[in-house]
Amino acid sequence: MAVFAYRARAADGRRVDGRLEGSSRAAVVGELQSRGLSPMQVREAVAARTTRRLPERRLAAVYAQLADLLKAGVPLLRALRLLGRAKADPRVAAAMNTIAEQVAEGERLADAMRSVGGFPDIHVAMVQAGERGGFLDDVLAELGRFLEHQADRRATVLGNLIYPAMLVLIGLGIVVIALVYFVPKFETVFEGMEMPLATRILLGTSAFATTWWPLGLAVAVGGAIAWFSLRRRPEIQRSIAGWQLRLPIAGELIRALAVARFTRILGTLLENGIPMLVALRISRDATGHPLLAEAIDAAADAVGGGESLSTPLERSGLFGEDVIEMIGVGEAANTLPTVLVGVARNAEKRTDRVLGMLLKLMEPAILLALAGAVVFIFLALVVPMMELGSEL
Repeated sequence: MAVFAYRARAADGRRVDGRLEGSSRAAVVGELQSRGLSPMQVREAVAARTTRRLPERRLAAVYAQLADLLKAGVPLLRALRLLGRAKADPRVAAAMNTIAEQVAEGERLADAMRSVGGFPDIHVAMVQAGERGGFLDDVLAELGRFLEHQADRRATVLGNLIYPAMLVLIGLGIVVIALVYFVPKFETVFEGMEMPLATRILLGTSAFATTWWPLGLAVAVGGAIAWFSLRRRPEIQRSIAGWQLRLPIAGELIRALAVARFTRILGTLLENGIPMLVALRISRDATGHPLLAEAIDAAADAVGGGESLSTPLERSGLFGEDVIEMIGVGEAANTLPTVLVGVARNAEKRTDRVLGMLLKLMEPAILLALAGAVVFIFLALVVPMMELGSEL
């Protein structure tokens, strides 16, 4: 039995809202009619508004399938119901079923997506533009490709980080085991000796790890809680973003990724008929970088006042000269959407090369660090023992 939210009219014309349990929507409609109510809207409450986003890769597949069905001449309502029967992801299937019910009641697809929740604003805005402009299938196909591209890049980066992460975890485990179980056994051997600095540091670290680890754990947990609490504040986010951009190599990489994300989203929105100011507002929320979001706000104000897009973006200092030049050329030639997508594609290629290089360098760097830690422990223990042996 499922719970359905309903809206109906009573015999005296009053509007009645409520929830009712039933085996199906038709059963709930029948029950309402038997109570003398005229159903206006009946929806499954379980699939109501949700703030948790739907899986990106599943959405990419759904958009692509829906675009193919529409291009093949299948009506929108039937296509939505077909997608609602899919078993790969119950959440997506439930969302498609709820959207189909709302479309059957006369709502537009974009309004139904917004009502159900779980769909990012950029998706809803693009679908809305496609519905109004009569090119919904093209918009959905573009959305599918866009999300698939993002998911592939994210999977590639995460896949390349698995081996370095395993090295770090294994290395930390070895060092912790050595400090907790192996090094303390040498304290009695070195008692009363004049130990080298490295040995004193090692024994002190081992003593802290074995004696004061609850304090260290409490400090780490407290720091993590404070970090997750404070990082949501706008001023903290802005400070972190500025600090990130000043990092060598990584700062340039973060900036390039944010610019690529902004230009690709803005170009995609403009290609699908969304007005400039609306597209700037949507792409602002998708950049994921506070300083870039501020620059886009300033650009939107300037564009609203009649300026070109390239001028306020150049003043922000976050965009390279080549990017500003290409945007200016695109505005002059009235090919800005194509130019923006091209800028994003070139920036993503450059960041992919830099990321690949950093990931390749990360593995030997981690191995060298682990080897250095092991050698430090070995020498800090062996050198005093050799001195002790020479004295005997």
